[in-house]
Amino acid sequence: MDRLLLPSLSVRNPFLMIFSLTSRMLRTVDPKCLTKIAWNFGYKGARSVMLFKKRMEQGTYFPPFLYISILNSCNLRCQGCWVDVDKPREAISLDELNKIINDGKKHGNAFFGLLGGEPFMHPELLDLLAMHPDCYFQIFTNGQFITAKTADALRKIGNSTPLVSVEGNSTVSDERRGKKDVLNKTLRGLQNCLDAKLMTGVATSLCQTNINDLLTREWLQKLIDMGVHYTWYHTYRPVGPKINDQLALTPDQITQVRRFVTSMRAEMPIAIVDAYYDHQGKALCPMATGISHHIGPTGGLEPCPIIQFATENIRTDRDIFDVFNESGFLKDFRETAARHTRGCIVLERPDLVKDLALKHGAKDTTIRQTAMAELEAMTPRTSQWREEEEIPEKHWMYKIAKRYFYYDFGVYKQLDPKAHSPAL
Repeated sequence: MDRLLLPSLSVRNPFLMIFSLTSRMLRTVDPKCLTKIAWNFGYKGARSVMLFKKRMEQGTYFPPFLYISILNSCNLRCQGCWVDVDKPREAISLDELNKIINDGKKHGNAFFGLLGGEPFMHPELLDLLAMHPDCYFQIFTNGQFITAKTADALRKIGNSTPLVSVEGNSTVSDERRGKKDVLNKTLRGLQNCLDAKLMTGVATSLCQTNINDLLTREWLQKLIDMGVHYTWYHTYRPVGPKINDQLALTPDQITQVRRFVTSMRAEMPIAIVDAYYDHQGKALCPMATGISHHIGPTGGLEPCPIIQFATENIRTDRDIFDVFNESGFLKDFRETAARHTRGCIVLERPDLVKDLALKHGAKDTTIRQTAMAELEAMTPRTSQWREEEEIPEKHWMYKIAKRYFYYDFGVYKQLDPKAHSPAL
């Protein structure tokens, strides 16, 4: 990891790239896991988006992709983390998680993202996965609790993909994540996943200390050589109680990330995920489109993981579908965000987030109870929306997938023509 000296290899032919990626997955992923990916995530995931679009036409909103922070506890102390990892433990119980998932399944949902804290610190995580063989779960993890035994259990259940976070070389990882020997421990967990033939991804929150090492062709080739199947580039969001402005990317670096991702998708046999753009390169926010919302470790129904306010909670006898659909707070949040920016409303307009929370009497869902003060202390900055820097997808596969299943769903039709993304 510290010496990224592997040759820069790529597959220039896009069809050959797809063949290479597909054949690698067939060789290195357990057949049961492949079946679950194809049916629970592929077919059912696409179907859930189609149902979402039909509901939108009727004025009904229920996100096809729910992300759930199942607890706040974590063994690491990452720079800029917005989760209360150092506070008393809060967790969503197995019964509550089952209700969320069962309610979602009744309305066509099959995909759920599980976050923390560190999800593998939840004592009933494997029980949850085993109880829902008809769903697919993406687990955001630092990998350090994934032993060979745990990875084998995940393989036998077959319906989840670990997304292991790597934040840089050994020095950067220790600095970014607040502990010692972080990278080696994470890579051991990652290797256990690969040895168990799990569909495995690597996530990176790009920031000033790792962009030069990890936003590179050499790093992607290293992941391919290790056997990793996909990677997800986030960008560091300076929010929460310990904002580190020095880590934030500049506007030009944000464009650099987009340019790199679209180029490498057309050349490297590894899937590359992003959450900020459609097939034409137009910026979007999954929360504003309604395709995704978040449930925090205290049970609050939040617009997204970094907006820690809610007026509703999953601890109710009502169907979660109805709770989401009838939330005036979430509706107002989506519409306000879509009127003012194609980017991230939290980064660009923290004042609007504050106004919405006050207008609806939303509760601070953090344990620290300082979310409002944190908003007031934020300085507006550029997010993913740079209208003059729209970079379309190059690879036909990503272009088609996004055109039909990941775009703005028409929510930006009312975008204020005076709206713009602020410069740093």
